[in-house]
Amino acid sequence: MIPELVIFDCDGVLVDSEVISCRAHAEVLTRHGYPITSEQVFDRFLGRSTRQANLEIEAELGRSLPDDFHTQLQDELFRCFEADLQAVPHIHAALDRIAQPFCVASSGSPQRMRVSLGRTALYEPFAPNIFSALQVKNGKPAPDLFLFAAEQMKVAPERCLVVEDSIAGITAAQAAGMAVLGFCGGSHCATGHAEALQAAGAMMAFADMRELPGLIEGGAAIATT
Repeated sequence: MIPELVIFDCDGVLVDSEVISCRAHAEVLTRHGYPITSEQVFDRFLGRSTRQANLEIEAELGRSLPDDFHTQLQDELFRCFEADLQAVPHIHAALDRIAQPFCVASSGSPQRMRVSLGRTALYEPFAPNIFSALQVKNGKPAPDLFLFAAEQMKVAPERCLVVEDSIAGITAAQAAGMAVLGFCGGSHCATGHAEALQAAGAMMAFADMRELPGLIEGGAAIATT
C-alpha cells in the first residue's frame, strides 16, 4: 500500500528536540519538589502530552503543581530551543521528495510547535496542517490524535502512514489502524531503540530521513496487515 497521507510526529522526528525537552522538563520538575532526571523523563513520558504527565506527577506528589507550572516549563523549554534546537538531519530534503500530502500530529502544544517548527524552517511546509493533542480528549498512546488528523485531512485511517519515534506514538498509530514506521535517527535514540520500536509494532525502523521517500513509494514495505 502506497499511503495517501503521511502523518509525522514532531519532536524527535522533525526536530531533534527530545534531549533538550527531557532536560528542561526534569529541571523544572526538580525545582518544584519532584526530583527526576532527564533520563527518567525520557523513559516515562516520551511521546506523551505534558497534561498526562502532570496528572501522574500530581497523583504521586499528593498535591497540584503550581498554576504557572506550564508557563515555567514552556519558558525554560523555549529558552533551550533558542540556544540548541536543530531540525532532524535531511528532513527538508526528504519532504521535498514526498509526493503525498503530509501533516503533523504531536503531543506538543500549538505554541510549542510554532516555536520549534518555526526555528527550524519547518512551519511553512506543514501549515496549516499541524495538529496537537490539546485538540483531542486523549493523547498518545490513545489513537485520538491520529484519527483526528486523518479526519481533518479527509483520508481514511487505513490509507495513512505514521512516522514516529516513541513507543507511545507507535501504539497510538496501531490503535488507529494506521501503518507506522519507527524513526530512530534522533540524538535521543540509544542502542536498541530501533528494536524497541519494532517490538512495539513499527513495521520497520530507519535512522536516516533520506530513506523515507523511498520507503513510502516502496509501498510493500509498509503494507498494513
